[in-house]
Amino acid sequence: MSGRGSLAWAAGILLLGVMAVLWRQAHPPYASVAGGREPVRLVPVLTGEPEYCLTCHQGIEEISPSHPLEVFGCVRCHGGNGLALTKEDAHRGLLGGANPSDFRVVEEACGGEACHSGAASENRDHIARATTSLQATYAGAIAQVRRAFGAQEDARARYAVVPVVDPDGRSATGVLDLLDLQAALGEDPQAVRAFSQTCTTCHLNAPPPDLPAARRLTGCAACHALSNLGGTYVGDDPTLSHDEPGHAAQHRLTLAIPYTQCNTCHNRGNYSLVDMQFHPRQDLPADRRAPRVQDYYQPIAQFTRCEYQLDCIDCHTAQEVMGDGDLYSAQAEMQYVQCKTCHGTLQEPPLTRALTDSADPAFRRAFLNPYGQLEVGDEVVVTERGEVLWNVVRRADGEFILTSKTSGRTYRVPLVMASGCTQDPERQESSACHACHAVERP
Repeated sequence: MSGRGSLAWAAGILLLGVMAVLWRQAHPPYASVAGGREPVRLVPVLTGEPEYCLTCHQGIEEISPSHPLEVFGCVRCHGGNGLALTKEDAHRGLLGGANPSDFRVVEEACGGEACHSGAASENRDHIARATTSLQATYAGAIAQVRRAFGAQEDARARYAVVPVVDPDGRSATGVLDLLDLQAALGEDPQAVRAFSQTCTTCHLNAPPPDLPAARRLTGCAACHALSNLGGTYVGDDPTLSHDEPGHAAQHRLTLAIPYTQCNTCHNRGNYSLVDMQFHPRQDLPADRRAPRVQDYYQPIAQFTRCEYQLDCIDCHTAQEVMGDGDLYSAQAEMQYVQCKTCHGTLQEPPLTRALTDSADPAFRRAFLNPYGQLEVGDEVVVTERGEVLWNVVRRADGEFILTSKTSGRTYRVPLVMASGCTQDPERQESSACHACHAVERP
């Protein structure tokens, strides 16, 4: 055989080998599938690469309507080896274990300009906002404790549970970066060191304490993936344990977040500055099932009827909860919704804005919520900072109607104007309203 013929023959053999490898990737052998199941092949639009995750995870819930399975698949967010047909090989390289929204991996799993680390002007900077929020940094509590024990002279935040930098280098608060708290402990008082060991688990970077109704995931899923009392999975995927804690109740993300999910962190008890330990509430049943009015707030709290009948997200805005991209030293700097936001004052009705642009972020948020219904031209309440409360609409007859983001139930919002209210015009904070409208706890 001539040299040219030998070269052609070798090239042909190589080509056949490559084709065989590609064919095996697209049609893996049945024998390698656990239980002898027939492989289930999916080619997501975004990647164009075949994956076989559904071979085992048949019945798993679609994560959300905005992440359709045929478009995203599994590997784009979860990582792992989509061509493998055994659990060990398929799960090798999973991002965040079972939770790709964990802040350690969220940029790789959920980021990108077209996804959740896109432009702030398009309201797609979710990762930058969430990872710099007080819910993630715990900077406010750290600053207060350090000041209380003489480790710093003022209440300005300097440290966080993980180091973080303001994403755009501009900050209205003046805080452009936060250092790692552990780096300061060598010179801090013993009380602050004890605080760092036992009390800095109350943030989105850390797993929750092993207490009923406190079980949740980390990162974005802490809020958007609902959990039950036991932290167990109750969905339809037969391969996921239904007994082992550490799971969301179902493989779903939601914007309809009930107060019970907020309560996995809030209102469970208090951290004591005396012994630097977490003390769970003693006024609730052992299984944490209690009437809502009792469960909603701790005994020391004062609240009005709407504050426990509605859910947290019905009033608190996305920026209040998730952050706005700036670093803050205290929750008081970030929490700005008050009773007057929806009820107005003696002199003025609530601030409103007509939605004239179909590209307004309010429409996207309403669309992603199962109970959101907005139309161009609707007049909605806005906060003093201009953030839209898309679920509070002013009707043509002047009535304000709030739609619950968790149930779809509607409520008429009474106005202070012409109500006979005797509130002091100089005191418009919610605590002043509580003086007359607080509800007695049973």
